[in-house]
Amino acid sequence: MGKAKRLKQTKPPVVKSAPARTDWRAYARRTLREFLPVIAIFLVTRTMLAEAYRIPSGSMMPTLLVGDWLFVNKVRFGPNIPFTNKHLPGYAEPKRGDVVVFVSPPQDPAIRMGPDDSVPVLVKRLVGMPGDTLMMRAGRLSVNGTVESKIVAPVAAADAHDALFAWQHRIELSGSRFGPPVAQPSLHEWGPLVVPPGEYFMMGDNRDDSVDSRYYGPVPRANFRGTPMFVYYSYDTEDGLDYFRAITEIRWRRLGTWIR
Repeated sequence: MGKAKRLKQTKPPVVKSAPARTDWRAYARRTLREFLPVIAIFLVTRTMLAEAYRIPSGSMMPTLLVGDWLFVNKVRFGPNIPFTNKHLPGYAEPKRGDVVVFVSPPQDPAIRMGPDDSVPVLVKRLVGMPGDTLMMRAGRLSVNGTVESKIVAPVAAADAHDALFAWQHRIELSGSRFGPPVAQPSLHEWGPLVVPPGEYFMMGDNRDDSVDSRYYGPVPRANFRGTPMFVYYSYDTEDGLDYFRAITEIRWRRLGTWIR
Protein backbone atom coordinates (compact mmCIF):
# COMPACT_ATOMS: atom_id res chain seq x y z
CA MET A 1 0.00 0.00 0.00
CA GLY A 2 1.27 3.36 -0.81
CA LYS A 3 1.63 5.99 1.74
CA ALA A 4 -1.49 7.93 2.31
CA LYS A 5 -1.23 11.43 1.20
CA ARG A 6 -1.38 13.92 3.98
CA LEU A 7 -4.19 16.30 3.57
CA LYS A 8 -3.07 19.82 3.74
CA GLN A 9 -4.96 21.53 6.55
CA THR A 10 -6.02 24.99 5.70
CA LYS A 11 -7.08 27.62 8.24
CA PRO A 12 -10.44 29.20 7.74
CA PRO A 13 -10.11 32.66 6.35
CA VAL A 14 -10.20 35.47 8.90
CA VAL A 15 -12.96 37.85 8.12
CA LYS A 16 -12.02 41.31 9.18
CA SER A 17 -14.96 43.22 10.52
CA ALA A 18 -15.33 46.86 9.68
CA PRO A 19 -14.43 49.15 12.59
CA ALA A 20 -17.49 50.00 14.62
CA ARG A 21 -18.61 53.54 14.17
CA THR A 22 -18.99 55.47 17.39
CA ASP A 23 -22.54 56.74 17.63
CA TRP A 24 -22.05 59.83 19.77
CA ARG A 25 -25.77 60.44 19.89
CA ALA A 26 -26.43 57.07 21.49
CA TYR A 27 -23.55 57.63 23.91
CA ALA A 28 -24.92 61.03 24.88
CA ARG A 29 -28.41 59.61 25.43
CA ARG A 30 -27.05 56.79 27.58
CA THR A 31 -24.93 59.16 29.65
CA LEU A 32 -27.86 61.51 30.09
CA ARG A 33 -30.11 58.69 31.26
CA GLU A 34 -27.51 57.68 33.86
CA PHE A 35 -26.96 61.16 35.26
CA LEU A 36 -30.46 62.61 35.08
CA PRO A 37 -31.69 60.84 38.25
CA VAL A 38 -28.60 62.03 40.17
CA ILE A 39 -29.09 65.60 38.98
CA ALA A 40 -32.81 65.48 39.78
CA ILE A 41 -32.14 64.20 43.32
CA PHE A 42 -29.54 66.92 43.87
CA LEU A 43 -31.84 69.69 42.65
CA VAL A 44 -34.82 68.49 44.67
CA THR A 45 -32.68 68.16 47.80
CA ARG A 46 -31.07 71.57 47.38
CA THR A 47 -34.29 73.37 46.44
CA MET A 48 -36.80 71.78 48.77
CA LEU A 49 -35.10 69.84 51.58
CA ALA A 50 -31.75 71.24 52.67
CA GLU A 51 -29.11 73.73 51.57
CA ALA A 52 -25.78 75.18 52.67
CA TYR A 53 -25.49 78.81 53.73
CA ARG A 54 -22.32 80.81 54.39
CA ILE A 55 -22.16 83.58 57.01
CA PRO A 56 -20.71 86.67 55.27
CA SER A 57 -20.92 89.21 58.10
CA GLY A 58 -20.78 89.55 61.87
CA SER A 59 -24.45 90.47 62.31
CA MET A 60 -25.20 87.29 64.28
CA MET A 61 -22.12 87.25 66.53
CA PRO A 62 -21.48 85.61 68.91
CA THR A 63 -24.00 82.94 67.85
CA LEU A 64 -22.65 82.71 64.30
CA LEU A 65 -19.22 83.79 63.08
CA VAL A 66 -18.00 85.06 59.74
CA GLY A 67 -16.79 81.99 57.86
CA ASP A 68 -19.36 79.59 59.34
CA TRP A 69 -21.10 77.30 56.87
CA LEU A 70 -24.57 76.22 57.99
CA PHE A 71 -26.74 73.23 57.16
CA VAL A 72 -30.20 74.71 56.58
CA ASN A 73 -33.34 72.66 57.14
CA LYS A 74 -35.85 73.82 54.51
CA VAL A 75 -38.56 71.34 55.47
CA ARG A 76 -39.37 72.65 58.96
CA PHE A 77 -41.33 75.72 57.83
CA GLY A 78 -42.38 74.12 54.54
CA PRO A 79 -40.15 73.92 51.46
CA ASN A 80 -40.43 76.79 49.03
CA ILE A 81 -41.80 75.98 45.58
CA PRO A 82 -39.15 77.18 43.10
CA PHE A 83 -39.80 80.48 41.30
CA THR A 84 -42.77 81.28 43.57
CA ASN A 85 -43.45 82.60 47.06
CA LYS A 86 -45.58 79.57 47.89
CA HIS A 87 -44.65 76.80 50.32
CA LEU A 88 -45.52 73.18 50.82
CA PRO A 89 -46.72 72.29 54.33
CA GLY A 90 -44.00 72.10 56.99
CA TYR A 91 -43.94 70.32 60.32
CA ALA A 92 -43.52 73.38 62.56
CA GLU A 93 -44.43 77.05 62.74
CA PRO A 94 -41.95 79.88 63.41
CA LYS A 95 -41.65 80.93 67.02
CA ARG A 96 -39.96 83.74 68.88
CA GLY A 97 -36.25 83.05 69.34
CA ASP A 98 -35.83 80.95 66.18
CA VAL A 99 -32.84 81.61 63.94
CA VAL A 100 -34.26 81.87 60.42
CA VAL A 101 -32.94 82.03 56.87
CA PHE A 102 -35.14 84.29 54.75
CA VAL A 103 -35.28 86.53 51.70
CA SER A 104 -35.00 90.16 52.76
CA PRO A 105 -37.68 92.68 51.86
CA PRO A 106 -36.40 95.22 49.31
CA GLN A 107 -33.51 97.19 50.78
CA ASP A 108 -32.51 100.80 50.30
CA PRO A 109 -29.31 101.14 48.21
CA ALA A 110 -27.55 102.67 51.23
CA ILE A 111 -27.66 99.40 53.20
CA ARG A 112 -27.29 96.78 50.47
CA MET A 113 -24.43 94.27 50.63
CA GLY A 114 -23.99 94.79 46.88
CA PRO A 115 -25.31 97.49 44.57
CA ASP A 116 -27.59 95.08 42.71
CA ASP A 117 -28.48 92.86 45.68
CA SER A 118 -31.74 94.44 46.81
CA VAL A 119 -33.30 91.26 48.25
CA PRO A 120 -30.44 89.14 49.66
CA VAL A 121 -30.87 85.89 51.55
CA LEU A 122 -30.14 86.60 55.23
CA VAL A 123 -30.03 84.83 58.57
CA LYS A 124 -31.35 86.59 61.70
CA ARG A 125 -33.19 85.82 64.92
CA LEU A 126 -36.96 86.08 65.07
CA VAL A 127 -37.74 88.52 67.91
CA GLY A 128 -41.29 89.62 67.09
CA MET A 129 -44.35 87.56 66.17
CA PRO A 130 -47.46 88.94 64.41
CA GLY A 131 -49.30 91.21 66.85
CA ASP A 132 -46.31 91.68 69.18
CA THR A 133 -45.53 95.17 70.45
CA LEU A 134 -41.82 95.93 70.19
CA MET A 135 -39.72 98.85 71.33
CA MET A 136 -36.08 99.54 72.08
CA ARG A 137 -34.65 101.91 74.67
CA ALA A 138 -30.90 102.38 75.10
CA GLY A 139 -30.33 99.25 73.06
CA ARG A 140 -32.57 97.04 75.23
CA LEU A 141 -35.32 95.27 73.32
CA SER A 142 -38.77 95.05 74.90
CA VAL A 143 -41.39 92.58 73.66
CA ASN A 144 -44.95 93.15 74.89
CA GLY A 145 -43.56 95.09 77.85
CA THR A 146 -40.96 92.50 78.85
CA VAL A 147 -37.35 93.63 78.52
CA GLU A 148 -35.02 90.95 77.17
CA SER A 149 -33.16 89.20 79.97
CA LYS A 150 -29.76 89.55 78.33
CA ILE A 151 -28.09 91.51 75.58
CA VAL A 152 -26.51 89.07 73.18
CA ALA A 153 -23.89 91.61 72.10
CA PRO A 154 -22.95 94.85 73.90
CA VAL A 155 -24.36 98.07 72.48
CA ALA A 156 -21.49 100.45 71.80
CA ALA A 157 -22.15 102.26 68.52
CA ALA A 158 -23.13 105.90 68.51
CA ASP A 159 -26.88 106.41 68.16
CA ALA A 160 -28.11 108.95 65.63
CA HIS A 161 -31.35 109.57 63.80
CA ASP A 162 -31.44 108.13 60.30
CA ALA A 163 -34.11 108.64 57.65
CA LEU A 164 -33.93 104.89 56.91
CA PHE A 165 -35.92 104.27 60.12
CA ALA A 166 -38.78 106.61 59.16
CA TRP A 167 -40.82 103.68 57.78
CA GLN A 168 -41.53 102.66 61.40
CA HIS A 169 -44.08 105.48 61.75
CA ARG A 170 -46.48 103.42 59.60
CA ILE A 171 -46.86 100.76 62.29
CA GLU A 172 -46.01 102.70 65.45
CA LEU A 173 -48.35 102.50 68.44
CA SER A 174 -49.65 105.71 70.01
CA GLY A 175 -51.57 106.28 73.24
CA SER A 176 -50.58 102.99 74.83
CA ARG A 177 -49.18 101.93 78.20
CA PHE A 178 -45.76 101.71 76.56
CA GLY A 179 -45.49 105.47 76.22
CA PRO A 180 -45.31 107.70 73.16
CA PRO A 181 -43.42 106.50 70.08
CA VAL A 182 -39.99 107.90 69.37
CA ALA A 183 -40.33 110.93 67.11
CA GLN A 184 -37.06 110.28 65.30
CA PRO A 185 -36.25 106.53 65.43
CA SER A 186 -32.63 105.43 65.56
CA LEU A 187 -30.74 102.16 65.77
CA HIS A 188 -31.15 101.81 69.55
CA GLU A 189 -34.21 104.03 70.21
CA TRP A 190 -37.46 103.20 68.44
CA GLY A 191 -41.04 102.07 68.89
CA PRO A 192 -43.36 101.06 70.25
CA LEU A 193 -44.61 99.45 67.07
CA VAL A 194 -46.93 96.53 66.36
CA VAL A 195 -45.85 93.70 64.03
CA PRO A 196 -48.48 93.34 61.25
CA PRO A 197 -50.38 90.06 60.68
CA GLY A 198 -48.45 87.45 58.71
CA GLU A 199 -45.13 89.22 59.27
CA TYR A 200 -42.17 88.75 61.62
CA PHE A 201 -39.61 91.13 63.09
CA MET A 202 -36.03 89.91 62.61
CA MET A 203 -32.88 91.16 64.35
CA GLY A 204 -29.22 90.18 64.45
CA ASP A 205 -27.69 89.13 67.75
CA ASN A 206 -24.96 91.71 67.16
CA ARG A 207 -27.21 94.74 67.58
CA ASP A 208 -24.49 97.25 66.63
CA ASP A 209 -23.62 95.60 63.33
CA SER A 210 -26.82 94.19 61.88
CA VAL A 211 -28.92 95.37 58.97
CA ASP A 212 -32.24 93.89 60.01
CA SER A 213 -35.95 94.67 60.38
CA ARG A 214 -35.09 97.98 61.99
CA TYR A 215 -34.04 99.10 58.51
CA TYR A 216 -36.28 97.23 56.06
CA GLY A 217 -39.30 96.32 58.17
CA PRO A 218 -40.98 93.06 59.17
CA VAL A 219 -40.50 89.99 56.98
CA PRO A 220 -43.51 88.25 55.36
CA ARG A 221 -43.95 84.57 56.21
CA ALA A 222 -43.67 83.73 52.50
CA ASN A 223 -40.04 84.93 52.54
CA PHE A 224 -38.90 82.26 55.00
CA ARG A 225 -36.58 79.67 53.49
CA GLY A 226 -35.58 77.52 56.44
CA THR A 227 -33.83 77.31 59.76
CA PRO A 228 -30.11 76.54 60.20
CA MET A 229 -29.43 73.39 62.19
CA PHE A 230 -25.67 73.19 62.74
CA VAL A 231 -22.27 74.46 61.61
CA TYR A 232 -20.80 71.84 59.29
CA TYR A 233 -17.68 73.81 58.37
CA SER A 234 -15.98 76.97 59.64
CA TYR A 235 -12.71 78.80 59.17
CA ASP A 236 -11.21 82.10 60.30
CA THR A 237 -11.46 84.63 57.46
CA GLU A 238 -8.87 87.01 58.95
CA ASP A 239 -5.91 84.92 60.17
CA GLY A 240 -3.43 83.06 58.03
CA LEU A 241 -2.48 83.56 54.40
CA ASP A 242 -4.83 84.55 51.62
CA TYR A 243 -6.19 81.65 49.54
CA PHE A 244 -5.13 79.09 52.19
CA ARG A 245 -7.31 80.09 55.15
CA ALA A 246 -10.05 77.62 54.27
CA ILE A 247 -7.51 74.84 54.88
CA THR A 248 -5.07 76.24 57.43
CA GLU A 249 -7.48 78.21 59.65
CA ILE A 250 -10.28 75.69 60.21
CA ARG A 251 -12.16 76.25 63.47
CA TRP A 252 -12.29 72.60 64.47
CA ARG A 253 -14.22 73.24 67.69
CA ARG A 254 -17.11 74.83 65.80
CA LEU A 255 -17.70 71.89 63.49
CA GLY A 256 -20.99 70.25 64.43
CA THR A 257 -22.10 73.14 66.68
CA TRP A 258 -25.90 73.17 66.96
CA ILE A 259 -27.50 76.56 66.43
CA ARG A 260 -29.80 77.88 69.12
